[in-house]
Amino acid sequence: MYIGIDCGTQGTKVVVVNYQQKKVLGVGYAPHNIIENSQGKREQQPLWWTNALIEAFHQAIKLSEIDPLLIQGIGISGQQHGLVMLDDNDLLLYNAKLWCDTETSLENIDFIKLIGGEEKAFSLLGILPQTGYTASKIRWFKKHYPEKYRRIAKIMLPHDYLNYWLTGCFNTEYGDASGTGYFDVINRKWHIEVFHLLAPELDPQKVLPQLVSSEQKIGTIKPSIAKLLGLSESVIVSTGGGDNMMGAIGTGNIKQGIVTMSLGTSGTLYTYTDKPLTHLPIEIANFCSSTGGWLPLICTMNMTSANKNLMSLLHIDVNQFNELVQNSPIGAEGITILPFFNGERVPPRPQAKATIFGLDTTNFTQANLCRAMMEATSFTLRYGLELFHQAGLSTEQIRLIGGGAKSKIWRQMIADIMNTEVVCLKEDEAAALGAAIQAMWVNQEDSLEALCDIFIHIERQSIRKPNKQNVIKYNELYQKYLVMLAK
Repeated sequence: MYIGIDCGTQGTKVVVVNYQQKKVLGVGYAPHNIIENSQGKREQQPLWWTNALIEAFHQAIKLSEIDPLLIQGIGISGQQHGLVMLDDNDLLLYNAKLWCDTETSLENIDFIKLIGGEEKAFSLLGILPQTGYTASKIRWFKKHYPEKYRRIAKIMLPHDYLNYWLTGCFNTEYGDASGTGYFDVINRKWHIEVFHLLAPELDPQKVLPQLVSSEQKIGTIKPSIAKLLGLSESVIVSTGGGDNMMGAIGTGNIKQGIVTMSLGTSGTLYTYTDKPLTHLPIEIANFCSSTGGWLPLICTMNMTSANKNLMSLLHIDVNQFNELVQNSPIGAEGITILPFFNGERVPPRPQAKATIFGLDTTNFTQANLCRAMMEATSFTLRYGLELFHQAGLSTEQIRLIGGGAKSKIWRQMIADIMNTEVVCLKEDEAAALGAAIQAMWVNQEDSLEALCDIFIHIERQSIRKPNKQNVIKYNELYQKYLVMLAK
């Protein structure tokens, strides 16, 4: 038995996987709150993560009807870029600032200037630090909380913090480290000079976690946590990784030619390469994978979160939202939305606000607003897909994951807008499953390739092919979207 844990923005999921039976036995889920304001603040308390982990774990164990003493290993997937800081006594110095926090956009601009500009930053790191990455959060914390800043003893990402809670080991791995803004993604190491520019008062040898490659375990579970969860003290904990890296494993995206698209709180698009790509558009994050390669990735800040904003306004649920979308024609009778409620990373609009164009007395309906919102978030991902094509990355098939993938109408919309075949997988908790697969790999149950073949299967009924007439209509609408974007 193995446990995969995915600590996301909206909640924590836990899956129980039986290696011998080759299947997921049970899933648990517990939600998180979020601290936010109109200036771009997006924060959480790490205590919420551990509480949610415990709750979701017990749900999954109960549903699985297994003895937790049978569990051999745990893998953690975590939302990327978040900043967790501890003092010498392992006490939290501040809330965790999240990947979707845009309050630090000015600090990110200043940080890039410190490095020597965008081209210099890209040449040193192999990636351009973005608003939302960890680096600008550190600079923001120094500006607003200088006394607490001087007490920083450990800097962690969310998945690092959960691993530390489980094991007491202060480690991270290459994939998640790639999104900090002070990690060299080409040579797979902390860029000490860049970190000194960012935080000259801090010693990187002390405050940054030790880097561990993905096929290794970081340690075994602490006796106190084993007792809390009812586990054996021999349970191993793998390196885990960022949610996109674990999502790649959980969709079999571990060899070239496979593309994963996630319709979650954020929208992501990524693919595997054996070597780091050069001459990429700077909006593509050339992250390391958690499987020994690289994971070129596009991330948009507003996906299901944008839809949920509208659902909250209209007091409707997901099913009603999808029904309304179906009752509106392609193009939403002339309504176009720029859905940048949280600012945006791709295209780079960190301080943008959401905008609605084309409203009149005849088209101002709930159905048209819902259709326009779903189309808008999809167009943002198409913007990223075209950057992939500019970089020479092919997309013959998209493996769709995330909560939005459960919508039949959205699956077809993605196929039509991207003009690409779309498929879903039988196991839809891709990041949590990927974390469990990594734990099995680390514990030498089988090769990573064999484990992916065993646990990951396409859901044939989910396959959606592009409709030629719809492709033409959406191409026209996308050009209109680009015009609005340029205003």
